[in-house]
Amino acid sequence: MKKFVLLIITLLSAVPVHAQSLLVGSYNVRYQNTSDSLKGNGWERRLPELCAQIDFLRPDIFGTQECLAAQLDDLQTGLPAYRHIGVGRDDGISRGEHSAIFYRTDRLRLLRSGNFWLSQTPDVASRGWDAALPRICTWGEFEDVASKQRFFFFNLHFDHVGTTARKESARLILYKTKEIAGNAPIVLTGDFNVDQRSEPYLVLTADSYLKDAYVCTRQRYAPTGTFNSFDPDKHTDSRIDHIFVSPTIFVENYAVLTDGYWDKQGQRRTLSDHYPVLARISFSALQP
Repeated sequence: MKKFVLLIITLLSAVPVHAQSLLVGSYNVRYQNTSDSLKGNGWERRLPELCAQIDFLRPDIFGTQECLAAQLDDLQTGLPAYRHIGVGRDDGISRGEHSAIFYRTDRLRLLRSGNFWLSQTPDVASRGWDAALPRICTWGEFEDVASKQRFFFFNLHFDHVGTTARKESARLILYKTKEIAGNAPIVLTGDFNVDQRSEPYLVLTADSYLKDAYVCTRQRYAPTGTFNSFDPDKHTDSRIDHIFVSPTIFVENYAVLTDGYWDKQGQRRTLSDHYPVLARISFSALQP
C-alpha cells in the first residue's frame, strides 16, 4: 500500500501545473485622418465600437499600431480598466504613430518598459534601411498579479514600403528580444506588413526562438486574413498581423476577429482596415 501511495505522488508531481491563462492580442486601429471620415470610416465612428468590443472580450494585454497621441487618449478614456505604455515614433515622446501596449491593471503589474527603433540606430528616433517612415517597437516586462508569472510583451509595426527594412527589422527583433528578455517568456505582436510566406516571417520563425500562435494553437478561428481595407466582404488567406510566442508558451486558442458594425444608413462597416488577432495562452509548452 505504501509503495502504491508513493507511486501516485510521483505521477502527480510529474504532471505540469496548468498556469492561469492570459488573453493577448494585436489591434491595428488605423490612424485618424480626414479621408477615412469622408468615406464613412472615421475614427469618431469606429472608436465606440472598438472600445465596446475590447470591453466585452476583456483581453489582459494587447498591442496597438498606428495610434496617434489623440487616439491613445480616446482609447484610454474609453477603456478605464487599462493603462498603456509607448511613445511616438517621430520624436520618442508623443509625435507620430505609437506602437502602444494596453494592459489590465487588475491582472498585470508593469515592472519595466522601453522602446527601440527598427533601424541601424535603435536607441534614437530614426528611419532604418529603405523604410519610408520611422518604425518603433515598445516593450514591457509584466507580472501576473495572481500567479506571479513574469513575461515580456513586445509590440511593433514594420515598414510598409522597405523590403530590406522589413527583413532587417526581423533580424533586429530577434537580437533585441534576446538582449532584453533573455530566457524569459516572450509575446510579440504587431502589424508586420508581411504574411506567412515572406522572408521576414521565415527569419522570425527559423530558429525556433519564436513560434506563430496561428500555427501552434490547439483551436483556431480564422475565417480570413487580417487586412480588409475597410471592406467587410474582402477575403484573403494572407496574414500580416501576427502573434508570436516563446516555445515555452502553450497557445490554447487563436482568432481573427471579423466583427463589425452597421452605420446609420445600414451599411456594414469594419472596426479598422485590419482585423484584430487574439490568442489565449498559458505559460507551459505542454497541453494541460
